[in-house]
Amino acid sequence: MLDHLEIKTPDLARNLHFYTVLLAPLGYRQMVDGVAKGFGDGTRLDFFLTEGEASANVHFAFTAPDRRAVDAIYAIGRRAGFTLDREPALAPHIHPNYYAGYLRDPDDRLIEFVCHQPG
Repeated sequence: MLDHLEIKTPDLARNLHFYTVLLAPLGYRQMVDGVAKGFGDGTRLDFFLTEGEASANVHFAFTAPDRRAVDAIYAIGRRAGFTLDREPALAPHIHPNYYAGYLRDPDDRLIEFVCHQPG
């Protein structure tokens, strides 16, 4: 349903680093380096950062191919010293295979990495 997402940040460099590190395991890389910094996987260009007042009260999730990827991204975030919110775990109240881990980006937005596949 969504074609792309753009968020604003007063600290573009810190957020660019955060997303570059954590999106790499999903095959995402920075593909646009203009006023807007755009990320994609080679087939889609769907996540953008721009400078400005921080987009607030935002929560969004990136799909991971499997639970190992969710665990790996969370571990990468821990090693990088990023703010951890909730460790990866099942959330059966959403659905039986909902497995997600949560971090906070440099502007304190809740960022989720989720897998919907069993085991």
